[in-house]
Parts: sequence; structure tokens; C-alpha cells
Amino acid sequence: MTTLLKSGTLVNEGKKEVLDILIKNGRIEKIAPSISVEGFHELVDLSGKLVLPGCIDDQVHFREPGLTHKANLFTESRAAVAGGVTSFMEMPNTVPNALTQELLQDKYDIAAKDSIANYSFFMGASNDNVEEVLKTNERNVCGLKIFMGSSTGNMLVDNEATLNNLFSKVPMLIATHCEDEATIVANSAKARAVYGEEVPMSQHPIIRDEEACYLSSSMAVRLAKKHGSRLHILHISTAKEIELFDNSIPLEQKKITAEACIHHLWFSDEQYAEKGAFIKWNPAVKSANDRDAIFQAVLDNKIDVIATDHAPHTLEEKQNSYFKAPSGGPLVQHGLLAMLDKVQEGKITIERVVEKMAHAPAILFEVEERGYLREGYHADIVVVDPNASHLVTKESLLYKCGWSPFEGHQFSNAIDSTYVNGNLVYAKNNIIDVSRGSRLLFTR
Repeated sequence: MTTLLKSGTLVNEGKKEVLDILIKNGRIEKIAPSISVEGFHELVDLSGKLVLPGCIDDQVHFREPGLTHKANLFTESRAAVAGGVTSFMEMPNTVPNALTQELLQDKYDIAAKDSIANYSFFMGASNDNVEEVLKTNERNVCGLKIFMGSSTGNMLVDNEATLNNLFSKVPMLIATHCEDEATIVANSAKARAVYGEEVPMSQHPIIRDEEACYLSSSMAVRLAKKHGSRLHILHISTAKEIELFDNSIPLEQKKITAEACIHHLWFSDEQYAEKGAFIKWNPAVKSANDRDAIFQAVLDNKIDVIATDHAPHTLEEKQNSYFKAPSGGPLVQHGLLAMLDKVQEGKITIERVVEKMAHAPAILFEVEERGYLREGYHADIVVVDPNASHLVTKESLLYKCGWSPFEGHQFSNAIDSTYVNGNLVYAKNNIIDVSRGSRLLFTR
């Protein structure tokens, strides 16, 4: 199948240019100011529209297997492509946890049948599965995930001997969730002493505070430097943690990298009174000062990528009291739109958004032939209409959980269409094609 995308404004590799793109057999065959092709299958006029490489979201929780009352790989990959995310990397704290090669493969088998977007899955770490971890093939698995803070099942790894063992032996990228469990337990006890079980949501950033984050993040950095490990710290939530990261060398040369998430760039603790558990994530959304410092660190290249940490729960689960309401929320359909609002506000350029949501994840994870609009690369493309807006309503949501912290917000741009491997999978607010995405490969 051949498709010619005409006269779109490409935003790619730091430039904006009006160019044509010829897609053939799932790849970008040619990019030029004017392309004429006889016998092409389809011509699409993109005049006035922005053409971006598809986003690569390096942290999502799509809940399958075991938690499919919240979400599954089909529903959430559908929401992903509607949000311009053409590739995702999913976390191992499903049920059962992905702690063996067989359980990891089970997830890949489901995705091969059901995922509309391209996919990869992290191998999980526990206190006793190092030998299984070392069997992981870094050519076709994005990395190892270590929860240095509480998570589902047997995935809390905060014993320093175990961590030393993992950091010293694992050759592939290690991604960490960094919160010190002892600090959180102590802070929870203090909150219970004051409020009993009726702890207000506003206590969340006090219970899961700056110290909990910094103690754990600094330990991870210390271990990585000690062993020369390739470390990627997920969802930075405090200004203090930023001092741990370096911007003096190119991303390609960094051994220690960091991620910022949409909710930590958008919300602050001032909104717990209004949003409650709908903005309850781990690590917690903290102060406006933290939010602004994280945003600046993105601009300064101390934080390398922007992701969503899409982690849906049902509306019923979220309506529980503080200790019973789970942390996490759905974001993958609106992450790119949220950042384009920040472009409208003059806080970041669209070129930097593309860098942080497509190019940088491709560099950081060494994704093969994706993350850019380049001849020969897979045709993963998102088209944005800057002359349209998108009102978030329940009816517009493609998440299985059926709610969003952005409900009622009018985004200043709209996703016009999304191509995955050259297939038009989303257009005009509808899923067009459920062609399956591909397993991501890595040039390591």
C-alpha cells in the first residue's frame, strides 16, 4: 500500500518545513518538497496541518494480564494512537508480575494479537529473580524495571544487597521507580495519628514527600555510578532530585537519564482540593515550585524525556478514601495535547516537544528506526490540526476506565490522524483500522 501525504508542516529534528511524505510498505520511502507518484493508493492533503513523528511513551500501565477490569492492551493502545502515541513501553506490575521470561512472553503474545500501537514490555525485578532477569534479551526488550518503592505483589526491591547485585550484573537499561519505603511508612503513621483513616488527599505529597524521593533516587544514582550501570529514573517529582542529573553531555553519551511525566508538569498540590484522588499518583504531584522546576529541567536537558505514566483505575476504585484509593490515572490519550497547550502558552516550542516525546525516547532506549521522520524509517506519524480544538468529555474518552483528570478541559489543538507502520489507525475522532502494531527492536 502506498500513501502520499501532501503539503504538511513537518516538525522533525529541530525544524519546521512544508514537505511531502511518501509511505510505501509501512515505511517512509521519500520526503521532499514536492513528490509526484503515479498509481499511488491514496493522496492525503495535509495543508495547514502539523506532521510529527509518533510519540514513544516509555512508561505506561495497560493492566493486562490480571487487572483487565481497569484496562487492557486493546483499549489502551486504542487510546494511545488517538493521542498520537504510536509506540509504548509497558510496566511489569501486572498480575501475575512479569518476573519470569515465560510471564514476560505471555504479555508479548497478547500484544501481538491486540495492540494497535507498537509495543515493548519491561522485565520485572524482585528480591529473588536475578537469574531470570539475566536471561532477558536486550535486543527485543526495552529494559529492566525496579520498583524501589511499594508496588503490586513481590516487586518492592529496596534491599541494598539485592540492588547491588542487580546493578552490578544487569547489562541492559535499568528503569527505576524511586521512593524510600521506610520514609513513606513513617509519614503514613504520622498522618494516621492526626486523621485516623480519614486522611485528606492533600496529605499525599506530605506522606510521599521530597525526602522519600530524594533518598531513593540518590541511592539509585550512587549504585549506577558505582557499577557503571545504564540507569533511567522515571517520573521525577521534586526540584531537589534535579541536582542528580547532568546536562553537560549529549543524550547519546549519558549513562544516567531521567523522565518527567505529564501530571508532574501540569498539576500541583493546590489542585488536590478540586481533583482529589484523580491526581493521586506515585510519586505524588507536589508543589507548584516542584512542577516549575521540573519543567525548567526539561528545557535545560537535565530531564531527557516526557512520558505519561498512564495508569488507569476504575472510577469506583478512585472514589475510595485516601488509603484505599489507588494511585495512578489515565493520560495516554492526552499527553501530547497537554504539551501542545504548553506550546500555545509559550513555555516550550513544538520542536522541543517532539524532541522530548519522540526523538529522545528513541535515542535513550536505542529504538530501531522509529522516533523520527526519516527516509527508510517505519512510518509512525501523527498529524495535528492546530486550527481545531479538543474538548475532553466522557464521550470522547477511549480509556476502558471511562474518566480523565482532564475532563472539561479544552485543548488548543486536536489530533487529526495517526499512522502506525504506515497504516491509518486513527482519524477524525475514530479508530479507522485495528492493524496490529509491531514489537519494538533495539540497536544495542
